[in-house]
Amino acid sequence: MLIRDITSTPLFTAGDRTRLREILHPKNEPECCNRCSIAHAFLGPGEASLPHRLKTSSETYYILAGEGMMHIGDESAPVGAGQVVYIPPGAVQSVENTGEDDLVILAIVDPAWDAADEEVLN
Repeated sequence: MLIRDITSTPLFTAGDRTRLREILHPKNEPECCNRCSIAHAFLGPGEASLPHRLKTSSETYYILAGEGMMHIGDESAPVGAGQVVYIPPGAVQSVENTGEDDLVILAIVDPAWDAADEEVLN
């Protein structure tokens, strides 16, 4: 049985400025047959991720709490708790917290996130 607790998973700041905890990743859990990785991410009020893209992986955000503005390519839309956002491979993306509380996201990357696949744009 494989169980992860976000409170015991190290917190770090990703290249796009999102703070996250990598909950599951095939490189860390070889017994896990998933090809995807799962991270618990958040941005504080007024914070935004830097525009970035994953060259070959798709990403799915499940918004757990808060509200924000999602930007994918030339499109922007408000997002909030209970919504799912699909980000196709190669799409330039960013998200900003427009609320008064943390914007909390479960990020699922398929195939699993790899630093070499991510390009942060300034």
